[in-house]
Amino acid sequence: MVALGATLKNVAIHAGKSERIFKTAWFAKAARKAHIPDEELCSAIQQVMLGQADNLGGGVFKKRLHKNQYRSIVLTRAGCYWVYEYLFAKQDRANIEDHELADYRKLVRAYAGLTKHQVNQLIRGNDWMEICNGDQT
Repeated sequence: MVALGATLKNVAIHAGKSERIFKTAWFAKAARKAHIPDEELCSAIQQVMLGQADNLGGGVFKKRLHKNQYRSIVLTRAGCYWVYEYLFAKQDRANIEDHELADYRKLVRAYAGLTKHQVNQLIRGNDWMEICNGDQT
């Protein structure tokens, strides 16, 4: 049994799973333009696991990046893997719209149904890029 207040990382460890962190091809291009390195993204996910992000519900999180200049939308599948999906500059927009949030929640549910084989296909097709893996850190 996992104690109340445990981080998602601890939940994943107790379940015998490690976190894998991905970015979509679109996000990778946006992060490169914003000069946000993978190391910062991996560190930010650790902060999300500690509750240092806005939980938008349904597996959708908003995390500040790059000295609070950018906001990222991160999707998770029960703490097993995390996907950086969207990036925007704070100066360009305040937040995502309600309909966008609903779409992200649908995407979380779709990602939850992916098999390991399908995830590997996304990686091979360069649709997702793995940036850190709990087994490797």
